[in-house]
Amino acid sequence: MSQTDSFIEEVTEEVRRDRLFRLMRRYGWIAVLAVLLLVGGAALNEWRKSQAEARAQATGDAILAAMQADEPQARVDALASVETHTPGAQAVVDMLRAAELVADGQAEAAAGALDSIATDGELPEIYRDMAGFKSALLAETLGEEERRLRLEGLVSSGSPLRLQAEEQLALMDIAAGAREDAIERLQRIMDDSMVTSGLRRRASRLMLALGAEDAAAADTAVPGTGGGN
Repeated sequence: MSQTDSFIEEVTEEVRRDRLFRLMRRYGWIAVLAVLLLVGGAALNEWRKSQAEARAQATGDAILAAMQADEPQARVDALASVETHTPGAQAVVDMLRAAELVADGQAEAAAGALDSIATDGELPEIYRDMAGFKSALLAETLGEEERRLRLEGLVSSGSPLRLQAEEQLALMDIAAGAREDAIERLQRIMDDSMVTSGLRRRASRLMLALGAEDAAAADTAVPGTGGGN
């Protein structure tokens, strides 16, 4: 009986191996193709990442080289020739150009460049908000009413720059003699959970200068002497 059982097991194992070999001959190419696709896909992904990193580095090097020029207009011209590969990178280059245009006394041209970014619907909102905020700071290119409308738009939209816009509006209120409105805006800045220490300190000291109650206590409550904007 043991010899018979051993013989049956050997035959059964041989049949299994024969079936396995037939399946491999028939469908083995599928497994090989799957492995090739996985390896090829990973290699392609790594190549794309390396290409993107190389392009980003080239753009960064070109920006740094452009900013080494001695004169603002020379930096403007150099930045105009920087090659970018993404809308975001182009927006950064354009904002740098706008800053150099301002330094060269070309505020109107700078405002035009910033407005082009601010109205580009294909860009992420943060780029558009930054450009709109910078454009609104160029007072000589806008009337007071237009500046106020743009800044209030940033505040009401919940933009990450809403507190900076609120600060500018408070300064405009002070210039217009609207003391209570300015204090109200500054208090909103102070109470916002996202306010930086630097901005909170500026708001507190403006309130103190305006004679707001408890402003001095709020100023001493600001931690540290440094902080963001």
